[in-house]
Amino acid sequence: MVNLTINGKSVQAQDGATILEAAAAAGIVIPTLCYLKGINEIGACRVCVVELEGVGRLMTACNNRVKEGMIVRTSSPRVREARRVIVELILSQHDCYCATCARSGNCSLQSLANDLGILDLPYRRELPYSPWNRKFPLIRDFSKCIKCMRCIQVCNKIQDMGIWDVSYTGSRTTVDVSFNRKIEDSDCALCGQCVTHCPVGALRERDDTEQAFAALADPQTITVVQIAPAVRAAWGESLGLDRGQATVGRLVAALRRIGFDYIFDTAFSADLTVIEEGSEFLRRLKTRGDNPLPMFTSCCPGWIRFLRSQYPDFTDQLSTAKSPQQMFGAVAKSYYAKLLKVPPERICCISVMPCLAKKWEAELPGMDSAGTRRDVDVVLTTREVDRMIRAEHIPVRDLEEEAFDAPLGASSGAGVIFGATGGVMEAALRSAYYLTSGKNPDPDAFRSVRGMDGWKEASFDLSGTPLKVAVVSGLGNTRRLMEAVRLGRVHYDFVEVMACPGGCSGGGGQPIREGEELAGNRAQNLYGLDRNSEIRFAHENPEVIRIYRDYIGKPLSQRAHDLLHTDHRLWEVPLSPRGTDRVKEKPIREDW
Repeated sequence: MVNLTINGKSVQAQDGATILEAAAAAGIVIPTLCYLKGINEIGACRVCVVELEGVGRLMTACNNRVKEGMIVRTSSPRVREARRVIVELILSQHDCYCATCARSGNCSLQSLANDLGILDLPYRRELPYSPWNRKFPLIRDFSKCIKCMRCIQVCNKIQDMGIWDVSYTGSRTTVDVSFNRKIEDSDCALCGQCVTHCPVGALRERDDTEQAFAALADPQTITVVQIAPAVRAAWGESLGLDRGQATVGRLVAALRRIGFDYIFDTAFSADLTVIEEGSEFLRRLKTRGDNPLPMFTSCCPGWIRFLRSQYPDFTDQLSTAKSPQQMFGAVAKSYYAKLLKVPPERICCISVMPCLAKKWEAELPGMDSAGTRRDVDVVLTTREVDRMIRAEHIPVRDLEEEAFDAPLGASSGAGVIFGATGGVMEAALRSAYYLTSGKNPDPDAFRSVRGMDGWKEASFDLSGTPLKVAVVSGLGNTRRLMEAVRLGRVHYDFVEVMACPGGCSGGGGQPIREGEELAGNRAQNLYGLDRNSEIRFAHENPEVIRIYRDYIGKPLSQRAHDLLHTDHRLWEVPLSPRGTDRVKEKPIREDW
C-alpha cells in the first residue's frame, strides 16, 4: 500500500493505482470526460488535472500513479481555473444547443459545465461540420464531438473493428470513419458500443419516433408493438425507476397510454426461434458430413453483419432462422392478421429493441415474407421508447401493471433469457434435449453457459450424443473465436454469438449510465424472470403449440421456411479491409 494525502485527507492506495482511483476509493470525486478504465486512459480531455505538491505543472489523474508521500489537491484555485478554461475551450467547438440533443440531461459535458458555473463563453465558437447519411441507423454529429477518443478505443480494444480513427491535425483534429470511408461504405457492425460509451451526443441512433407517432395518428393503421426480452430489464433506468418498479407489465401499461393498439412479447417469437433453430441444428447434427459444423446462431444482426463482412466464407454455417424480431413481424402480418380478419397492409409492426442493428435488419431483402412491404415497419431502441413515454408525460411510477395481449404475448422463461449472453444457447438446448429424448431436462441443466465471460465453452450429453458448444459476446472475442475455428484449434457443434458484450442486455440501444456497465445486472434480472416463470421450455408455450397446429404445421415445414427462415446471401455488406481475402464463398446450399 502507498500512503498519500488528497485534499488534506490521509489516504492509502494500492501500489500502482492511479490518482483517480485512489481519490475515488477515498470518496473524493475528480471529474473526467474521456476516461474509461482499462480502455481509454490517455488524458485526452485534461479535465481530471490535479495539483501535486513539488511539481510545477498540473498532472492528469487518470494516468499518473500514486507515490509514497504524494500530496494531491483536486480542487485548488489553480486546478479549478485550469479545469474551467479546459471546459470552455471544449465548448467553443461544441454544439451547445442542448435542448435539441438526445443526451440532454444525461451528458457528462453538460453536467461538468453546470458544476463549474459556466454561463458565458469567452472564446469565439467554431463548430466543425461534415455531411453524414441521415438514413443510416448510426448518426454522428461532428459539431458535438469533444475528441475524447472513447469511440475509437472501444471499437478497437473491445470490438476489434477499427471503424473510427483520428482525422486532420491541430485544432482541426476530429474523429471520423477510418480509411476515409463513408459510414455506409464501411464494415461497421452497428453494435452501437461507440454510442453507449460516448460521453456526449456526438453519436446516437437514427431517431424513428416520429414514424411511430405518425402510425398512431392514422386511424386506418393498426399498431402492433413487440417488446424484446432485454428491454424489460433496462427500460426504467432513464425514467428514474428501480428494477422492482420497472416491470414489463408497467411498460405495457405505458405503451397503451401512448395509444398503441396491440402489445406483444418478442419472447413469444424467441420461443419460435428456439423450435426452428433447434430443429435445424438437430438436422445438421444428423447430416454433419453434408453440413459442416459448428452451426452459428442468427439472432443478432450485428453478428450477422460482422460475419458477412469479416468471414463471408462461413455464411453457410449460419442458422437460416430469422431473428425473433423478424419472425414476429412475419407472423403478425400473416397469422395475426388472419385472426384479426384485417388486410395485413393495415398493420404497422413496431418493435422495441435494445439494438441499433435491428433498424438495419428490418430493411433487408427477404424480411418481407408476409408479402406486404416490410414485416417490421419501425424499430425503436429502448432509449427511443423512453423518450416517447416522456414526451407523453406518462407517470410510469403510478401505473398499474397490465398484461400483454393474446395470443402473441405468451412466452416461456426460455424466451426471456434470450436477452442475456448464453440465453439463446441455453434455451435451444432445453428444447433440443426434449426433441431428442421426449422428456424435459432440469430447466437449469445447461446453466454453465451463463456468465459474463466473453468466451465460454461447455460440453453436454444430448440423449447419448456428445455435444460441444461455445458462447461468445463482444466482437473482439468473436474474432478470436472465429480465427481459432478457422485454424482448427477449437471444434464446436453449436456456437452462440452476440455482438455486444453481455449480449442484448448490454446492447447499443439500451439506456446509457455514465461509467457503469450494467449488462450483468440486467441479465440477472432476466434469469430471475425465467426462474419464476410458470413455463420454462419454449416447446411448452401454449401459443407456440397453437400456431404450429393451426398455421405453420411443423418445424422446418414449407410455411415455416417461407415465414421464419431467410437466405443470408440476399444482401451484401462492405467487406472488411481484413476480410477481402475471404470473398470466395462456398457453393449455395440446396436445402432451403
